[in-house]
This record gives sequence, structure tokens and C-alpha cells, in this order.
Amino acid sequence: MNLLWRSSEMAAALAGRPVGNLPEGVTGISIDSRSVAAGEAFFAIKGDRFDGHDFASLAVANGAALIIVSEAKLPALGRLTVPMIVVDDVLQALERLAVASRKRCQAEIVAVTGSVGKTTTKEMLRHALDPCGKVHAAVASFNNHWGVPLTLARMPADTDFGIFEIGMNHPGEIRPLVKLVRPHVAIITTIAAAHLGNFRNIEEIAAAKAEIFEGIEPHGHAILNRDNNQYAFLVKAAQDAGVENIHSFGQNPKAEYRLAEYDGSGEGSTLWASLGGETHEVAIGAPGRHLAENAMAVLGAAKLLGVDMAAAVQSFASLSPVKGRGARHALKVEGGRFTLIDESYNANPASMRAAIAVLAAARTGTGGRRIAVLGDMLEMGEFSDGVHAELAAPLATAGVDQVWLSGEAMTHLRDALPDTVTVEYRPTTEELAEFAVQAVRPGDVLMIKSSLGLGFGKIVKALLDNYPAFSDTERLN
Repeated sequence: MNLLWRSSEMAAALAGRPVGNLPEGVTGISIDSRSVAAGEAFFAIKGDRFDGHDFASLAVANGAALIIVSEAKLPALGRLTVPMIVVDDVLQALERLAVASRKRCQAEIVAVTGSVGKTTTKEMLRHALDPCGKVHAAVASFNNHWGVPLTLARMPADTDFGIFEIGMNHPGEIRPLVKLVRPHVAIITTIAAAHLGNFRNIEEIAAAKAEIFEGIEPHGHAILNRDNNQYAFLVKAAQDAGVENIHSFGQNPKAEYRLAEYDGSGEGSTLWASLGGETHEVAIGAPGRHLAENAMAVLGAAKLLGVDMAAAVQSFASLSPVKGRGARHALKVEGGRFTLIDESYNANPASMRAAIAVLAAARTGTGGRRIAVLGDMLEMGEFSDGVHAELAAPLATAGVDQVWLSGEAMTHLRDALPDTVTVEYRPTTEELAEFAVQAVRPGDVLMIKSSLGLGFGKIVKALLDNYPAFSDTERLN
């Protein structure tokens, strides 16, 4: 059995009290009773909506070999005979295990934050470093106060490269997380109007992102977007935090990792990367200029880590977008097929524009339409009306034929769009999903994007449930 943690090590790291005969060790860490696997440890974390202690029996039924519970909840778990480690606070105990994991591992650590592109950049890093050693990275977007320590606690001791995504909605949230991660390299993808309702301006967002500098290891590196208006501010913030090595990426002629040229299509792209005097031609198996821009940060990190650059460059060719972040589906419809671009995971003004540009580059079939299926961008606060209406210009420039909308804030975009664009508006996600299933036709390209709270994944699911996918064989014919 390949153990992630020995029970004795865990108990010591958690500062916990063993109850029962602990197993030799555990094969993994889980906080979800539904998906915990046999042999794993289950941490009964109390969240905003659910308390893991209420699901401890389900975790045991699903094979948890060990559960970590709080002292205060122990009396209510009296009937459970599974081995336990009892702690003062389960989330704090998970953080202590994260600290122990980081201490025992000699991996090179990379942390990623930014207003847009964190998860995609993390996945590109995973992809680029995979040929060069054992990589550990967060699943999905585990970038908050429980996701980061959980990802650290899951990191095997023999990891070569650890990749962590760190997010925030408010000031002060990145600081404690980056001090757990302690990266050797930190990337800020860009600063944009995300979560703007929780800040007075873009400068405050930049200051919150700059908290990542406070956890960089001595002699470590920061990689910053030189094309972003907040670049100078971030450089000074990094210097003030004592970061010794500051690097830049982007199209700016002064960028150390420079996007020299870009050639994009609806299916993929090619870029020419200038990296400290070396030029690499990089084929990316996914479309979008925004991917090419963040690829420069990834290549810069790879160079700083001293990996095989030829292998890292070659890895981009097999890159594919992930679910909710540009994943593509070719679906059968009577009379032909249509393309679904799934950007449903989240949205802010910058990522909306990037997704619209991807839609603009996508190839339609004969008689097909470019259709943007858009929902509200949440957490925009007093800026909400304006940032939604301002999407009318990039949609018109992109040559989008139809715009299908849902959400209260999207009424402002509906009213701002010119008469040359056909607009369909439905008050609820469910109504828009029903409409989309009925209205799609051969040759169409649909791009679906909204903030997660709108639940536009339901529209994606409705289309996937109603229209079968083309097989690889059918694609070639």
C-alpha cells in the first residue's frame, strides 16, 4: 500500500488525540464524505452550509480508514467505532498538516494568483512540468481557505513540483494562504475588475493580489504581467516585500519572457516565445490569445525551475481546455452538427472579453451562427450596470450574430446591444436552457459563459443531454 501519511506522523502534525487503534497510515485526504475512498482520512470540516461531522458515518461507510473530528463534536459520534484523531478545530488541524507537508517535501513550489486565468495557468504548469518530474497540483479550483491547505496536505513527500492556485474575494485572504504554500516562484496573471463590488477600485485589487509576495521563499521569484496597467505598482510591492528576483512576461518589448508573435485559429494557436535570448515556437492545442499570454508566464516559470525546455514547449501541443473553461464539444443535431464552447465556470469583464474573442475566431459551419450565451457577472457592486452594458462593443466587433441572455444584470447588456445583433432574453437559467435546446441548429457555434452563481452549467448539461457527441471517427469523415 502506497501511504500518503503514516498515522503517527499525522497525529503529531495535527496535535491531536488518537482514539482507537489507528491504521498504519492513510492513502489520501478527503473532506467530502461522498467521494472519500477506501483507506483515506476524512476531515470533518465545518463549512458555511454543512458540518462534516454530520456526514462522518457516510464517510466511514464509503471506506474512510480514519476520521479527524473536533473534541466538541465527539459525544455525538459515540456510536462510530472507526479510528479517530480528535483535535481542537478540524480546519486548523488541516492547516497544521499542510505546514507539516510543506516542511517534509523538497519540491519546487509555484503559486499562481490573478484576476483571470488562475486555474488555466495552473493546468498549463501541470502540463508543462509533467515530462520533467513528479507534479502535484490542486484539483479543480481549490484556491481558498480550505482548498489550499487540503492541496498541501495531499502533496506526496517525493513530489518534484508543487503547483498551487491562490484566490481571493476580499483583502487579506491571500496572505495566510501564501504563507502556508511558501512558493519559490509566484505568478500574477493579470489584474482586472473581478470581485469589484468588494473593492473601491482596481488599485485595491492589485494590493490584495500583491499579498502573494509576502510568502515567497528567500531568493525566490515573482513573475508579473508587463502588459497590465498595474505592473509598476506590483513591482514596487514585490520590492517592498523583499522579493529579490522580479521577472516580467507579455508583449511589451521590455518583457523578459516576451510573446514575440501570435498566430491563432478557432482550434489552436502558435506563438513565438522570446525567453532571455532564446526563441521557441510553441504550438498550443487550445485556442485563445489569453492562453498564449499566460503560456509566457508558464514558460518563464519553467525556465527559472531549470527544467528541460524542449519537453516543456512540446507539452503545449497536447493541451486541451478544461470543463467550464473553454472545453469544446462537437454535437450532432438534425442536419449536421454544432460546436459548444463551455466557459460556464465563472466570469468577469476581462474573462468575458477573452471568451468573446475565442468565439470570434471559431469557425461556423454552412449557415451557422456565432452565438454568445451569457449570464450575469457577480460581485461587481456599484459598477455592475456599466460593466455589463460595456460588453456590447466587443460583441459587435466580434461579429457575433446572436446573444442569448439571462440574469438581472444582463438586462443592461440587452438594452445596449445594437439592432444588428439578434437578442434573446430569458429571466432564468432554466428558461434559457430550454430555449437553447430548441433553438440550436447545424453549423452554429455557442459559447456559454456566466458567473458560477447563475448555474449556466445547467445549459451546458441540457445541450449535452439532448445532443450526442461526434466520435473521433466521425470527426475525421
